[in-house]
Amino acid sequence: MKKNSKILKWSLFAGAIYFLAIAAVHMLGVKVPLLFVYFNVPSYAYQDRIISFLAFGWSAFLFTASRDPVKNVALVKAILLAGVGAIVSLSIINTTTDFKALSPEINVTVFWMETAVLLLYVSWLIFFYFRSQNEA
Repeated sequence: MKKNSKILKWSLFAGAIYFLAIAAVHMLGVKVPLLFVYFNVPSYAYQDRIISFLAFGWSAFLFTASRDPVKNVALVKAILLAGVGAIVSLSIINTTTDFKALSPEINVTVFWMETAVLLLYVSWLIFFYFRSQNEA
């Protein structure tokens, strides 16, 4: 496996671990910043558990793609598309939700910073996806 494909492989694997951690904290209801995007927004246990199994799905897809991103290229493309969709969705939530109505202590800047981290990760994956395609 070539250099860029290896970087993509390990980046996808890191994402799988990250989303597995997200699944765990949501299942346990432990609100940890960066693992719980809207960590200081009130939520119900059932909502957190729904997010938990969806995050587990992301983890499974990222792990499967990481096994061999060159052979699993269709899955990698789907992950990239879903990642862009997640960033757009989080941006819509961040701009249209009146978080102050939920609690005056909520700081939306933190949510934007977490969205930016996801943007950096997805951009990193996209960059190395295209680099790995040029190696083939």
